[in-house]
This record gives sequence, C-alpha cells and structure tokens, in this order.
Amino acid sequence: MKRSRFLGILCLTLVLLFFPATTVKAASDTDEILDYTITVDVNQDATLTIIYDISWLVLESDSAGPLSWVKIGIPNNRYESYGALSDNISSISMSSSGGNFAKVYFDDDYYEGEIVQFQFYVVQDYMYQMNRDEEGYTVYSFTPGWFDDIRVDNLTIRWNNDKASVWSPDCLVENGYNVWNTSLSKGEKFKVEVTYPNDAFGFDVSKDADEEGEEPLIVGVLSVILYLVTAIVPILVFGIIFASVSRALYSISSGFGTGTTKKVTRTKIEYYPVCQGCGGTRLEGQKFCSYCGRSFVKSEETVTEENVAANEKDILKYNKAGEFAYTGHPNTFIRVNVVNVPRPRTTSGRSHRSSCAHSSCACACACACAGGGRAGCSTKDFYNTNLRLSRLRRK
Repeated sequence: MKRSRFLGILCLTLVLLFFPATTVKAASDTDEILDYTITVDVNQDATLTIIYDISWLVLESDSAGPLSWVKIGIPNNRYESYGALSDNISSISMSSSGGNFAKVYFDDDYYEGEIVQFQFYVVQDYMYQMNRDEEGYTVYSFTPGWFDDIRVDNLTIRWNNDKASVWSPDCLVENGYNVWNTSLSKGEKFKVEVTYPNDAFGFDVSKDADEEGEEPLIVGVLSVILYLVTAIVPILVFGIIFASVSRALYSISSGFGTGTTKKVTRTKIEYYPVCQGCGGTRLEGQKFCSYCGRSFVKSEETVTEENVAANEKDILKYNKAGEFAYTGHPNTFIRVNVVNVPRPRTTSGRSHRSSCAHSSCACACACACAGGGRAGCSTKDFYNTNLRLSRLRRK
C-alpha cells in the first residue's frame, strides 16, 4: 500500500514538472460591426419595408472559423417578404428558434482582416399600436437587432418622415428621413418610436402589437375540463361558421380590389472614387474602405416623381429591385426597392380602404428584435449543445 502511494505521488510530481498548469486566455472579439444602417419606409398598408445595410469586419478566424453566414435579429415572425439586395448573399432564410432572425448566407468565406458589406430587406407586419398614448394616434416602436458579443461602431436608423407627427428620441431630419446615429457596446439596445395619425396609413386594429404580453392563467384540472366543454367547443363551432361567412363577405367589404400594385422607392447614391480618410481606391460594389473602414458615400437622397430634377427624369426608368450604375453620371448609382401593396378598391371614382377584421393573432412584437451574431462562433451555441467554453478552460 505504501509503495503504491509513493508511486502515485511520484507520477503526480513528474506530471507537474513536465506539464505545468497553463491559463487559457479569455476569448477575444471575433468580429466588429463598422456600420449598421437601417432604412425604414412605411407602406400604404402600414407594413414596414426595412432595408439592412451592414459592414462587418472579421477580427479572428483561426479558432472561430471563417465568416460564412450571420444571424440578424428582426422584430417578429410576421414578415410578408424578404430578399437580398447585394450580390454577395447566396441565400436568406428565416428562423424563430430562440428569437426571430434572418439567417444571411454569403457566397464566399471571409477571414481575419476582411470586411463583408451586405444588404437585404424585410417587409414587416404587426409593428404598431393604435391609440397607445393618445386617442387617434398610432405608434411604431422599433428596436433593431442587437449583438451580445459584438460592438457596433456606428448605428444609423433612417425612418421615412412622411406624415409622421411625433418621434423620439430627438434626431436630425435629412432628405425626408428622421436620422438617428449612435454606437452600441456589446448587448446594448437602441429604441426609436414614431407616431402617426390613425388615418395616415391603412392601420388595422386587429394587428395591434401587444408589448405587455398576456397574463398567465392558472386553473385546476377540473376547471380545464369544464372550460373546454363550455367554452372551447362552442367557440370552435362558431369560428367555423364565422370563417365561412367572413371569406364570402371580405371580398365585398374590404378596402382592396383584386391584385396588387408596385411601390417603387429609388435612392440616388454618389460615391467618392477614393477614400477621404486614407486615399484607398474604391472597388466596384464597395461602400466602405477595406483599409480604414470609412464610408465612400458622398451623398444619398431618395428620389420621387415629385422631386426628381427635370434633367434627371431618366432615373424613373429604374424599376427593378437592386443597385444600378446611373448612366452618364460617374460614381453614381440608383438603389431601387420594389414592394407589392394591395390595390385599393374604387367606388364612384374615389378610393377608400377599411379595416380587415378577419385577421387574428396579434403578436407581441413591436419592438425588440432578438440579438444576432455570427456563424462559427461556438460561444453563441448555434448547435444547442449547452456546452460552455468556461467549463473547458483551465484556471
């Protein structure tokens, strides 16, 4: 017994001599977001067209792996459409696991020191609360998706100012848009609110966003059975009858005719040919300098049929979604966003709209998007292993 104990102590001593305890350094930042620009336009049916324009710098790719896709938080799962606006996106999918996200997949891998600048859009519904603060007024409350493990050097929110009556916090108004600028530390959030008169757009009370959520209901087993028999069954029967009648009446009573019409938003963007910070040359499709991260954008303005200059009427010929070189104007591009909206029904030559009371399922949305992150970063636990790196680190 004494000999066995002596051999054990000897082995332990040799191990400590030849393999001294090491300390694993805390995980360093894997990414940095240089610019996070969100442009919001309110559509006639009160949905929001939200354009995300993000410049993402990869700080580390040895342990985390190259950047091949990212998760960007969106407000809720009641989106009508979405799509890529930059050529470097191979596909986009939506996820409601652990929050609501847009999963953006790139057509290439990005390594340490590289910047990926990408752009996509989402048409979002169920984003407002009617008569929340004052009777007759509707409030949009919007918190962009934040990042728990990544700092954002510059966040810009551009919200179309048309018909808006009140907004918070205070901000600049530039080219018809409310513009908020800030930076975000890891996990930090930033909320804006914009208020409109109830008749400004096609607000629908059945799509009212419920920020407070529902109170829990606790009942016993007998109460549940009684509730099912006396309440749920009659409601189901009534619901089937009501749905049949509603479908028949909706086409008559709704404020929309058959089909849709296109809403086209055009933005003219002029770029500097060289970086105003370090003098680096701008490459095709590049919005931010690869060397210092500074924006190449010289000017940016939304162009409508009402404000387009007489010598620039040819801008209106751009009708497909995407970003196009503006012929005859060096370093200038036209960014086009196209949204299909319901065509109003006309009566006696005048258009009108009414609430669509057949919609149900007002969801708690408004507001706070989920936190985003990158693929390949195991600290985000994308594969739901529930394994934490801290358990593997030596002290």
